[in-house]
Amino acid sequence: MVARKDRCGWALLCYRIPREPSTPRIAVWRTLKRLGVAQIGDGLVALPVDARTQEQLEWVAEEIAEAGGTSTLWRAALTTRAQERALVAEMAAARAVEYVSIADRASSARDAVAPERLRLLRSLRRELRQVQRRDFFPPLARDRARLEVEALAGVALVATDRPSGARVES
Repeated sequence: MVARKDRCGWALLCYRIPREPSTPRIAVWRTLKRLGVAQIGDGLVALPVDARTQEQLEWVAEEIAEAGGTSTLWRAALTTRAQERALVAEMAAARAVEYVSIADRASSARDAVAPERLRLLRSLRRELRQVQRRDFFPPLARDRARLEVEALAGVALVATDRPSGARVES
């Protein structure tokens, strides 16, 4: 696992949202999860800071304000390399779990019937793109997921090139 930089700055979002109604709170939680934040504490999340992540967290802060909550956006630097490595490892591990799931499902999907393989291929490619968007510190599992999805693509696309009724040799 390799960080983008030796040390990076972090964007921290500290927030509070009223418990009721729960819909805005759940929407914010889902948005933060989709962004791939590290949950530092209750109501405190972090992302490596760059123009894109800064803007995304500003949008979330606006969503929180519209829901009647409060938020503060901070830029921070961890004080030790050990803390930095731990946070990077936590974020990479979270993505690794997602990549392993994609790789396993892609591998299993090769045995599915042709129409189902194509549906699964589309779904797994979409999911892979979504995970890659929130993957700030790519784990080794990313390469396996990419390879398994492409292997599924090879099997699925070869199967669609055959004339209907043609037998598939194993």
